[in-house]
Amino acid sequence: MRLRYLRPVLLATALTASTALAACSGVMESKTANVKSGPMPEGEAWTGVYFHPVFGYLHMQEEGSNVVARWKRTDHSYWGELSGTVTGNVLHYTWKEHKIGMVGASATTHGKGYFVYKLNKENIGELDGEFGMNDSEVGSSWKNVKQVRMPPDIKSIGGDSEGVAPGQL
Repeated sequence: MRLRYLRPVLLATALTASTALAACSGVMESKTANVKSGPMPEGEAWTGVYFHPVFGYLHMQEEGSNVVARWKRTDHSYWGELSGTVTGNVLHYTWKEHKIGMVGASATTHGKGYFVYKLNKENIGELDGEFGMNDSEVGSSWKNVKQVRMPPDIKSIGGDSEGVAPGQL
């Protein structure tokens, strides 16, 4: 008789414990962006310099259907690099960001992301996207505004290490 009353309590305790163990294991599910590509706005190109108040100036260079880019945060604490493939107005990329002045495994973070190229109300290019950690492509918003008449200079961005060549990320 007692066992019948204890069975739901034991089941609930087992489910709670297994959920807690799964959460503590550090295993996170990878998430992929659900974006559809469209045509690139007429007369526009990915090559350029884009600005974000935290991530600073993103210097981007398009080479065929491939894009490489680098940035240095506005507080000069990190510099980063990305490379990816363009389909129409969508760029899917992998990225790395390096903590300036730090060495070792914890000095570099990495992940994936995407940008959708759009024109704003003033007909200025914008990158509207997200980046994720490790194998996830989504998680945090990253929106940038293209800077008019500002040519990209990818080699001007770097830090304590030289980074990687396009395609090695």
